[in-house]
Amino acid sequence: MNKLLPLLLPLLFLLGCNVSGEDVYIHSLNGNWNKKATQKFEFEIKDAPSPKNIIFVVRNNNDYPYSNIWLFSRLYSKENRGKSDTVNYVLAKPNGEWIGSGFGDTKETLFQYKLNYKFPKNGKYFIDVQHGMRRDTLKGIEDFGIKIVPAKP
Repeated sequence: MNKLLPLLLPLLFLLGCNVSGEDVYIHSLNGNWNKKATQKFEFEIKDAPSPKNIIFVVRNNNDYPYSNIWLFSRLYSKENRGKSDTVNYVLAKPNGEWIGSGFGDTKETLFQYKLNYKFPKNGKYFIDVQHGMRRDTLKGIEDFGIKIVPAKP
C-alpha cells in the first residue's frame, strides 16, 4: 500500500479539482437539425468585468454529409439587440476524418465564437444560433451547445 500512495495522491488531487466558472448549455437535436429550429440559449453574467470565452459545441455522427458547418448567430440582451454573425467551422480533415474527439460514431468539436469577450454589464444574455447550410434539415447533428468559460490571461 505504501508503494501505491505516491501514485494515488496526484490522481485524487486531479479528481478533486473543479473547473470554476464554466457554464455549459447543450440542446439535443437527435440527429436532425431543421433550419427553422433556432437554438436559443439564456444565461446570466454575474462578473461582467471579467472577460469570457464563448465556445460552440457541435456533436455530429457519421450521417453528417459535409466537412463544414455554417452558423448564423446573435448574442444579445434585453436592452441591446446585439449583432448577428455568420461563421464557418471545419468538422473534417480533407481525407474525411472528423476532427472532433470521442469514441464511436459521435464526435464532439469545440469552436471559438467570442474570445476575451467583455459583457457590458451583469445580467441576462441570450445567444440564438441557426445553421446556414443549403439543406433544410441537417442529418447527423446530435447536439449543439455553448460553453462560457473565464478567459485566461
